[in-house]
Amino acid sequence: MTPPRAASHVLTMPDPLGYPRPMIDAAGLRVMKAIADEGSFTAAASSLGYSQPAISQMVRRLEQRTGTALVERVGRCVRLTEAGHVLARHAVSVLAAIDAAEEEVAAIAGLRTGRVRLMAFPSGSATLVPQALALVRRRYPDVSVRFAEAEPPESLAALRAGDCDIAVAFTYEGTDLGRGETDLDLFESQRLLDDEVHLVVPADHRLAGQDSADIADLADELWIAGCPRCRGHLVQVCQDAGFAPRVTFETEDYVAVLGFVAAGLGVALIPDLILSSASNPGVTVLPIKPASRRTVWAVTTADLRRVPAVEATMTALTESATRISCRHSAAV
Repeated sequence: MTPPRAASHVLTMPDPLGYPRPMIDAAGLRVMKAIADEGSFTAAASSLGYSQPAISQMVRRLEQRTGTALVERVGRCVRLTEAGHVLARHAVSVLAAIDAAEEEVAAIAGLRTGRVRLMAFPSGSATLVPQALALVRRRYPDVSVRFAEAEPPESLAALRAGDCDIAVAFTYEGTDLGRGETDLDLFESQRLLDDEVHLVVPADHRLAGQDSADIADLADELWIAGCPRCRGHLVQVCQDAGFAPRVTFETEDYVAVLGFVAAGLGVALIPDLILSSASNPGVTVLPIKPASRRTVWAVTTADLRRVPAVEATMTALTESATRISCRHSAAV
């Protein structure tokens, strides 16, 4: 007598690319639940919008994958086996989770919700960012934007590490965003605006009554320096004019820089964005020769730009920058 063949328990099925195929899929679970609810292939097919042969084929395929019978026919009706009942029972929670996931993804894709992590340098966070966030909130009230302040080296490193989605950063002429600190090939940058750099001197300074100042005439001055990138720019501008600046104080707080200048402790180079958000009656602001500027960028990645909430925030930053540029142009 030939011994009975052991049941074959198929855990996975290979697909054409060689990767394991799931033993149970969502479509199969929906069919099992419909059969449990309706009591026949025909009624299950009607409730799901399938043909009866399609339901039969899906059940056979699922039985092949699981290696066991899932339904048994009783007259014109079918009923689930013990394994079939297990699948139908688990289908309720699994399908609910899938439906919830689909709804959440659809909400993100439709900008009904979403989250963006934004980082910006201080003068950008005082000018560009508030207007942009106001635009996002007005247009997409359920999109959440989380904000943190950081200078470009830190914000770009956070973007590279996946800790933020958009970094608002800046470069001075002759430098790039990374400055050797990170791989620019990972990033996609949107130019926001050009930010003119001005000389700030005490109100009673010898140059205060002039229309502009030549950097070469400032070789004997004491200087107040800002953030590391701004200090590097100051050194480069002065070196191009033929001298090395004597930096006596350094601070990333530009309100403090203006205070130092007003007190007669030195002069400073300060971009327009800072001057538009901070002022001091004890200083005079002058254009410089040769002119110098920095460029402000919104930096993300190509993949993140495909996320609707990220792209919406990039658009809002661009609009905010355009408004600021227009105001600067009108003031000149």
